[in-house]
Amino acid sequence: MARRIGILVSQLGTPDAPTPSAVRRYLRQFLGDRRVVDLNPVLWWAILNGMILVVRPRKSAALYRKIWTAEGSPLLRFSRAQVEGLQARLGERMGDAEIRVALAMRYGNPSMSSAVEDLCSWGADRILLFPMYPQYAGATRGSTYDEVFRVLGRRRFVPTLRVVPPFHGDPEYIGALAASVREKIATLSAPPQRIMISFHGIPQRYADRGDPYPEHCALTARLLAERMQWDPDSFVMTYQSRFGREPWLRPYTDQTLSRLGAEGVKRVLVVCPGFVADCLETLDEIGNLGREQFRSAGGESLDLAPCLNDRPDWLDAMASLSRRELAGWI
Repeated sequence: MARRIGILVSQLGTPDAPTPSAVRRYLRQFLGDRRVVDLNPVLWWAILNGMILVVRPRKSAALYRKIWTAEGSPLLRFSRAQVEGLQARLGERMGDAEIRVALAMRYGNPSMSSAVEDLCSWGADRILLFPMYPQYAGATRGSTYDEVFRVLGRRRFVPTLRVVPPFHGDPEYIGALAASVREKIATLSAPPQRIMISFHGIPQRYADRGDPYPEHCALTARLLAERMQWDPDSFVMTYQSRFGREPWLRPYTDQTLSRLGAEGVKRVLVVCPGFVADCLETLDEIGNLGREQFRSAGGESLDLAPCLNDRPDWLDAMASLSRRELAGWI
C-alpha cells in the first residue's frame, strides 16, 4: 500500500463566535493550560473561574465583533487558506506517498483531537506537525507538542511523528516578511519615521527559566532589518499583549507607542512577525487600540503591515519547509 502522510497545520485558536459564551469556552481552555499560566493551580483556578471568566468574556467578545467576518474570525479564515495553499503546492501525491493537509487549533475548533483522528481514520501512518509559530515559546509550540502527544497517546497505533522546527531565521520566511513590509510602505502617502517590530510577549520568568523565545524574536527582527536595510535607529523591537501584574519581556509595545508619540514621532509602521495570520492581537490590539494610544500621546498615523496570511510567497515558504522535513519519507 502507498504511504499516507498527514501534514497537521496547527494554530493557536479562536472562539467559535464573537459571543460571551463562546469566548468563555475558549478562554477557559486557553487560560487553563499550565503552559500558558503556571501559577499555583488552586489559586489560579479560583482567579480564573471567580473573576476572569466572569468579567473578561463580555469585553473580549465586543473586541472580536469588531474584526469578525462572514467566514468567521480572520485567524480561522487565513488558516484555512494556508492549508488549502499548502495542499495545492504539495499536491495529493508526492513520489510514492499520498499527502493530506489538515488544520488543527490548539484551543477551540477544529480541535487537535478531531484533526488527528481524521488523519488517522484516513490511514496516515506518518504525521508532520507544522506549528504556525516562527519562534519557539513553551506557551505556544511547547503546548502544541503536549497536546499532540496527549491525543496520540490515547491510540493503540501511533503514527510516526515529525515536527517542523521553529523557522524564525528561515530565509524564505524572512523574505516573505520583507516583501510584505515593502508592499505596505509603498502604499503610504509618506514614509514612516519609525518602524516597530512587535512580538507577543511572555512573562520574563519564563525566559529566565530557559525559554529561548527572546533570542528567536531578536534574530527574526535583526534578519528582517538587514533584509530591509534599515538603520539601527529607525526601528525598535517590542513585546505586546502582556497579562497580569508580573514583569513580561520588555520593552512593552503600548508604552513604547506612547513614548514615541510624546517624543514627536508622527508616523509609525508596526510589523508583527510572530503572527503568520492576522488575528485579534494584530487587527485590534495594534490596529485599533495601539493607534489610539499613539495618537493620544501626540502621534498622527499608525499603520499596520498585514501578517503573511495567504501571500503566495509565504505559501511557497510553507511548502519548502514541509518538503525539507518530509525528506526520507518520500
